[in-house]
Amino acid sequence: MRKSRFTEAQIIAILKEAEAGVAAAELCRKHGISDATVYNWRNKFGGMDVSEAKRLKQLEEENARLKRLVANQALDIDLLKEVLGKN
Repeated sequence: MRKSRFTEAQIIAILKEAEAGVAAAELCRKHGISDATVYNWRNKFGGMDVSEAKRLKQLEEENARLKRLVANQALDIDLLKEVLGKN
């Protein structure tokens, strides 16, 4: 997945500008982003503070790590079943 050019704090600041009444087109031109990016950010970060966004990122990273762990364990279990099944 591509890393964003903007930090969570910057994204939330841009969204605060949008909430203050700045038009989406103006935000896009000012920050060099697309309309779709603004709306995606609004869906993901709308109404959050910086601390909440950082916590969200930590939880997403932890979730990805746990998914990898479960996938590795499932592979190990399948391998053991295969080895034991042949004997």
